[in-house]
Amino acid sequence: MRWADLDMLGHVNNVVYVDYLQEARVDMLRTHARSPQTQGLAEGVVVVSHQVTYVAPLLFDFTPVYVESWVTDIRAASFTMAYEIFRDQPDGTRKVFLRATTVLAPYVFTTESPRRLRPEEKANLEPYLEKTPSKPLALGEPKRLEEGHFPLFVRFSDVDAYGHVNNVKYFEYFQESRLALMKRLRSHNDLKNWPSVVVAQTDVTYHAPVLARAEPYDVWSYVSRLGTKSMTIESEIADGDLRLARGQVTLVFYDLESGKSVEPSPEVRAAVESVL
Repeated sequence: MRWADLDMLGHVNNVVYVDYLQEARVDMLRTHARSPQTQGLAEGVVVVSHQVTYVAPLLFDFTPVYVESWVTDIRAASFTMAYEIFRDQPDGTRKVFLRATTVLAPYVFTTESPRRLRPEEKANLEPYLEKTPSKPLALGEPKRLEEGHFPLFVRFSDVDAYGHVNNVKYFEYFQESRLALMKRLRSHNDLKNWPSVVVAQTDVTYHAPVLARAEPYDVWSYVSRLGTKSMTIESEIADGDLRLARGQVTLVFYDLESGKSVEPSPEVRAAVESVL
C-alpha cells in the first residue's frame, strides 16, 4: 500500500483496489506458477469483465494487507479468477475489504486476436480451481444524455506495453465521468450541499481496446436507479457508434461525521431524477 493510494476521505481509492488485483493476479500466474506453461497467462491475456464489491473502507497503516486469488471457472477460451483483499486480525479472524471476480481471455497481441486455452494451460490452472457459480452481470440499455457526456482524453501513461489502455484505467475514466455528471447536476440545480458518496459495487465489461490518440473518446453516463440511500450510474465509453466499454457503479450516500449511509435531501433527489 502506498500513501498516494488514498482519496480525500483517507480511504484507499476505489480505482486503486483494481490495481491491487492486477498485481496479485500477475504474481499468482507468473511468480507462483506451478509450471512455466502458465506464465504466458500472466501477461498474454485481456480482461473481459470485472465485478468488484467493496465491503469495508481500507485505511492506511503499516499492517500487511493480503490478496487471496484463485480460479473459479475454466472454459474453452476464458477463465475466471476471484479475489479477496483482507487483513488478519489479532483474534485469528480476517477483516475483508473487497471481493471481486475477473473474466480473462488469452490474447495474441501481435495479431490482435483472442485464442483458446491450450490443454497444458488448463491443466496448470486446475490446481487453483474452486468452482463457483458466476453472478450474472446485468447492464441496462445505454443512454446518451448531453448532461452525462464527458470527453475522455487518454494520457500517455494510461497505455500498457501492448499499446492498449490498461484495464485498471477504465475504472478511473468512469470515476472522472460520474464526478463530472454530479458536478453538472449540482451546478445546474444550484445545490450548495451535495452529499458525499462511497462506492459499493463496480462492474465493467470490455468490448474493444481504447488506444492513445490526440482526439477524445466519449463517455456517456446516466442514473439507472435511485434508491432510498443509494443510486446506480451506468456509463459507456464510445468512439462514435463503436462501444468500447460499459460500466455500472452503485454509490451510497454517506455522512462523513457519523460514518453511516444517509438519505439524500429532496432537492438532491430531484436533481438525480432529472437524469434517470
